[in-house]
Amino acid sequence: MRSLESFKRIIVIAMSFICILFQVGIYGLFWFGYFHGEMYLKFYFNGHVLMLFVYGVMLLFFSQMYGGMRIGYLRSGEVMFSQVFATICVNGITYLQMCLMSRRFLNVSYIFYMTILDSVIIVLWTSISATIYKRIFMPRDLLVIHGDRPIEDILSKFETRKDKYRVCKCVHVDAGYEALCKEIEARYDAVVLWDIGAEIRNKLYKFCFGKSIRVYIMPKIPDILVRGADQLYLFDTPILFTREYVLSFEQRFMKRTIDLVCALILFVLTSPIMLITAIIIKLYDGGPVLYKQVRVTRDQKEFKILKFRSMRTDAEKDGVARLASKNDSRITPIGKFIRKVRIDELPQLINIIRGEMSFIGPRPERPEIIKQYLEEMPEFAYRTKIKAGLAGYAQVYGKYNTTPYDKLKLDLFYIENYTVWLDIKLMLLTLKILFIPESTEGVEEEQVTALKKQKDL
Repeated sequence: MRSLESFKRIIVIAMSFICILFQVGIYGLFWFGYFHGEMYLKFYFNGHVLMLFVYGVMLLFFSQMYGGMRIGYLRSGEVMFSQVFATICVNGITYLQMCLMSRRFLNVSYIFYMTILDSVIIVLWTSISATIYKRIFMPRDLLVIHGDRPIEDILSKFETRKDKYRVCKCVHVDAGYEALCKEIEARYDAVVLWDIGAEIRNKLYKFCFGKSIRVYIMPKIPDILVRGADQLYLFDTPILFTREYVLSFEQRFMKRTIDLVCALILFVLTSPIMLITAIIIKLYDGGPVLYKQVRVTRDQKEFKILKFRSMRTDAEKDGVARLASKNDSRITPIGKFIRKVRIDELPQLINIIRGEMSFIGPRPERPEIIKQYLEEMPEFAYRTKIKAGLAGYAQVYGKYNTTPYDKLKLDLFYIENYTVWLDIKLMLLTLKILFIPESTEGVEEEQVTALKKQKDL
């Protein structure tokens, strides 16, 4: 199994690098065919090699970050989209770089043609690579060991990736440790430990680890908190400890500096878009342009979040706070568009400048909705240990209708593993999710919050 996994990794890396080499070759054709002749400086052999090398490194960096190199791990469509998006970013940066080197704006049609050709190569090669991957590597046979909570949700998610996972059997943890160990050794490639008690889970995990069996674990809140712990060696004893504060002074200072600088720059750059949006909203129904709503930020402090109004003025005339649902009739035609392209979020740059929000952090919830969440899980308050954000871990790796418990765990992953680089990475990843429709998908129509009905919990 270990040699098979190594072989699989080698195949995936090789297929990804071949695609990148094709793209570097395309850049080379355009570089020698047009861009090189437009440069202000004269290039020799080493200069040409350097330009191709820099392009390749940038492409490798963006491909890795956006998931363009995850052939076989993501759906073929997701890999194609990720690689095309990474290529657009790299080609845009390369175009600006060459404009600076030539001291003028170059003909943009050439970079456009290059991007189109890159996209064709990406679609063709990704399709070929995905076919090769499926032919060589069969789906992984899974044994799901679960507790009392329903498992239909996770089973339906595994069902969407039949090319990668095949759930062969589901066993309740009450079957007992000995029986479970015998079942694990039967014929499975991996074991899923889904929402079971820590004591039996730890025993099963150690058993699988000793037998070199792959394990997928649904983490509990304490598991996530421990991941952010620091290591300490007290005499000759290893110890993990968590600090009484979440972010250090240096981290808070750097985070606030990045927020302020980026917010001011973006506010200036997007001001024409905001002006046009405000005029269109006002002309549509004569209602207010901005929608102000009380939200909760760090230490459960309340503030008024600013958005461009995307719903009718009587959207909550019954006084009930509710999330937007699928095909919500309260959303205006203009609102549907600005929500889809995220223009409705732009006024929150003012919230960031004021210091009420950050660029990256848990999305601020309404006090009424938080109160409902806290009744089901008191740990939801942990999200308010840092300032609320315009985007966050849960928005990048989840969706609008991701359950509160999963949102909490995603946000805690961010809080407990915070670095300045993680903020920068999430900012770049946020650019990608702006073009993914599923990230703005509403909750079910019968839901008031992201909590599902009690029978589904």
